[in-house]
Amino acid sequence: MYGRDPWGGALEINATDSATDDDRSRNLQDFDKAALSRNLDETQQSWLLGPTEQKKKKYVDLGCIIVSRKVFKWTVGCIIAAALIAGFVTLIVKTVPKHRHHNPPPDNYTLALRKALMFFNAQRSGKLPKHNNVSWRGSSALQDGKSDGSTTFKNLVGGYYDAGDAIKFNFPQSFALTMLSWSVIEYPAKYEAAAELTHVKDIIKWGTDYLLKTFNSSADTIDRVVAQVGIGDTSGGPDPNDHYCWVRPEDIDYPRPVTECHSCSDLAAEMAAALASASIVFKDNKVYSQKLVHGARTLFKFAREQRGRYSSGNEASIFYNSTSYWDEFVWGASWLYYATGNTSYLQLATTPGIAKHAGAFWGGPDYGVFSWDNKLFGAQVLLSRLRLFLSPGYPYEEILSTFHNQTSIVMCSFLPFFTSFNRTKGGLIELNHGRPQPLQYVVNAAFLATLYSDYLAASDTPGWYCGPHFYSTDVLREFAQTQIDYILGKNPRKMSYVVGFGNHYPKRVHHRGASVPKNKVKYNCKGGWKWRDSSKPNPNTLVGAMVAGPDKNDGFHDVRTNYNYTEPTLAGNAGLVAALVALSGDRSVGIDKNTIFSAVPPMFPTPPPPPAAWKP
Repeated sequence: MYGRDPWGGALEINATDSATDDDRSRNLQDFDKAALSRNLDETQQSWLLGPTEQKKKKYVDLGCIIVSRKVFKWTVGCIIAAALIAGFVTLIVKTVPKHRHHNPPPDNYTLALRKALMFFNAQRSGKLPKHNNVSWRGSSALQDGKSDGSTTFKNLVGGYYDAGDAIKFNFPQSFALTMLSWSVIEYPAKYEAAAELTHVKDIIKWGTDYLLKTFNSSADTIDRVVAQVGIGDTSGGPDPNDHYCWVRPEDIDYPRPVTECHSCSDLAAEMAAALASASIVFKDNKVYSQKLVHGARTLFKFAREQRGRYSSGNEASIFYNSTSYWDEFVWGASWLYYATGNTSYLQLATTPGIAKHAGAFWGGPDYGVFSWDNKLFGAQVLLSRLRLFLSPGYPYEEILSTFHNQTSIVMCSFLPFFTSFNRTKGGLIELNHGRPQPLQYVVNAAFLATLYSDYLAASDTPGWYCGPHFYSTDVLREFAQTQIDYILGKNPRKMSYVVGFGNHYPKRVHHRGASVPKNKVKYNCKGGWKWRDSSKPNPNTLVGAMVAGPDKNDGFHDVRTNYNYTEPTLAGNAGLVAALVALSGDRSVGIDKNTIFSAVPPMFPTPPPPPAAWKP
């Protein structure tokens, strides 16, 4: 019997098949696979077909990594394509016209500010820097101090000429520097926006460098300070001096006497205020700032110990007569407190007896009028700031509250709803009651009104009360704007009282350097009178100078010899700069709340840390 193979073959080996295994293997290889009549599954096919040949992959060795050549080609291709697309897009962006968003043009206050600062460049004395930018000015008065053998101060080169003459008065010059420093401390962002921050700091430093020369600034105790350099003898004598001689500062060849003062509380305290406020401006320059603070301390100590008015019985009483030194005590002590944080200065500034002597508790026609002579109202605003933002409390609260209330009352008097001060028909407030040279008082009031409105806004206070009536802070800013707009040309004469601003401004400014041509001719004292008395416009434009201003009838005479109309001053221009920067730019940019307090320690002790967590 034969068994059957279920696959269709015999189970027994065919004995007649004598082929060897090798022969069968070769025969299998020669077998025509296509001739199979059966359908084979994949497994059977794989037996018959044998192993398939694998396609060899190609790789690229990049050193740190090995990648497939295909992947490498795709990657490089994508990078090249992306670069081409980016370049194409960039080309389109650069070639296609686009709408540019230009910054808005500067407002009138910013434009006027830039010009008003130029006035200080024109007033510089000494060796001028190359960047002074006043083409008709040069170095001058390089012998100041040396030309007077009676003084101990031999290097008094530098500083600023006061007005149209060539005298250097420390009293109004110091006030001007304090005003400029105050405006920088409050509005650094606005100066920055006007691109004038570096310029105004340079102006301040030129003045403080000079003030440090006018006393022994390295000592702790002094017995004298310089009050002025040069004299303005108005008696009409033939001797050359800074009033008799109408010559350019560069042509001065006569001796310039130095006036020293041994009992001058007002002058020394004002100089201390200037150095103390400037120390805050230059707080990032620690060495210079500390030098200014030391000088301010020394001056204020001298002011307290050697009581007297600097202008008593000397020539200064003709030009800048000081009526009291008590207001300078409050003013100087306030600035020294901010500069040092020493509460002894705050105690002095808030002493009721000193405030009483300064006129804080009685009225009078000039109450609330801030000027180079009367610092009380400025000090009250400055100390109201302290109450608004730090609120030191006892023992200062009573007098600070009084100062704050008095500040509010004076602000009320500026408003047109009240009759404390008259106004011209053109709208100019008469803070000096119709007397000549009104603008210097107006700009100071405009600055303080704007500043106080910004104080209130920064303390989230919408306004203040004048009697039973509540007024928004906006009315203070509107008052300041109307006054500054009047000065810039919105007045019955349509004249700008700032030289170089607008098309119609004074052309015959009372100023030696501006009125004598720079023609390489050196005129003697009387030879320059022809330029003083000429009716022709000044050959040199004193850009940015604010003249003395109109009369009480809005009238103005553009006459060089009439200094009550046409003479500018350092103090007047400093107030103008402060008011302009306060009003300039974006209104949302307010004051710098914190810089002025940078040296002031915390009013109250730091609370102790909480106790450690209880552990069982």
